[in-house]
Amino acid sequence: MTRLDAEAHDASLHRDGAPGPVLELLDAREVPLGGVRGITVHRTLPQRALPMVGAWCFLDRFDHESAVMRVLPHPHIGLQTVTWPVDGDIRHRDSVGSDVIVAPGQLNMMTAGHGISHSELSMPEEPAEMHGLQLWTALPAASAGVAPFFEQHTALPVYSAPGLEATVLLGTLGDATSPATVFSPLLGADVVVDAGTDTTLPLDPSFEHAVLVLTGSVTIAGETLDSGPLLYLGTGRGDLSVTSADGARLVLLGGEPFEDDLVMWWNFVGRDHDEIVAARADWEARSPRFGVVQGHGDDRIPAPPLPTVRLTPRRRRRD
Repeated sequence: MTRLDAEAHDASLHRDGAPGPVLELLDAREVPLGGVRGITVHRTLPQRALPMVGAWCFLDRFDHESAVMRVLPHPHIGLQTVTWPVDGDIRHRDSVGSDVIVAPGQLNMMTAGHGISHSELSMPEEPAEMHGLQLWTALPAASAGVAPFFEQHTALPVYSAPGLEATVLLGTLGDATSPATVFSPLLGADVVVDAGTDTTLPLDPSFEHAVLVLTGSVTIAGETLDSGPLLYLGTGRGDLSVTSADGARLVLLGGEPFEDDLVMWWNFVGRDHDEIVAARADWEARSPRFGVVQGHGDDRIPAPPLPTVRLTPRRRRRD
């Protein structure tokens, strides 16, 4: 997906990166996507208080009973897009030649690397039920310039515990490891909790974690959580208590705290202002760097204006 709100000034903000378990509840904000015929999403990453969870740097939830997704070609650098539909099909086309339909239960991953462009349209292209997640992971410096590529996974492993099943999108949970390509230690899982469940999930204590409830209500580490806000759990947890009276569905994110300082503006993740400026100029000049998404003619999303201040990395305090 593309960001219509460039949020340039968020780039200079940071949070306390001290290790240890915490419980921080962070509200979502509504953001429009895709112009006049677009949709509104609920964004929980990045936050002023929480720029990232591991390498996870972006989390949008779309949740509509009747909507059309029409996101025209737009560029990315320095990141991976992770698309996880819950209801409704999405057609993905990109400049490396991919043209696929991603359906609920299937994972779309696009590694932008040095540069890629893509489009996303709901199928059919008329109002329909649409629910799902769009996430980004930031590529570490050593991998930020890799050649772009796309992968789709139609069968993913499941971790099971009493009253709970977790589809592992990225990384490893217990004995289940996703085949999806990652460039830093990460975890992403879609967890379905049965009514009356009282169990625990194994966690890597070197990771920081966060939870987003999609439906229902669940108590996580003693904190009762409903659909909407993101619960940040910090680091240092070897397991996670999960209790639900009536059942719930949630997404668990985790990863080693990301060490690189990042500049994140519009659809670009870079290391400094000049890298972002160059990427924007290449997109506006229709540089071969971003290729062409077939089937759209000259239609595409123009880059927003750059801010009048120099973009600076979003840094964490380190004790």
